[in-house]
Amino acid sequence: MKLTSKQRAYLRGLANSLQPISQVGKGGITEEVCRTADLALEARELIKMSVLETAGVTAREAADMIAEKIGAESVAAIGRKFVLYRVSSKEENRKISSTVK
Repeated sequence: MKLTSKQRAYLRGLANSLQPISQVGKGGITEEVCRTADLALEARELIKMSVLETAGVTAREAADMIAEKIGAESVAAIGRKFVLYRVSSKEENRKISSTVK
């Protein structure tokens, strides 16, 4: 699913109040980071993560790599933080997907 600019803007607005749930450290994009993002997206659909200076990747690179590995959409990357979105496979966890059309 490719997000339109309108959907992206809506999701960025929702993400403003979110706190980062995890961070990419000097180990870079590890399986653990991807698993954490995957589980969090399943439960929340929209997550924010941060990248430490020692990570060796930018927030945009990290967002794109993680999104590709777990089948999510990279919504935004600003500074050292990035936002990912994916529709939850469980009906009861779908809070955002009904409004993003």
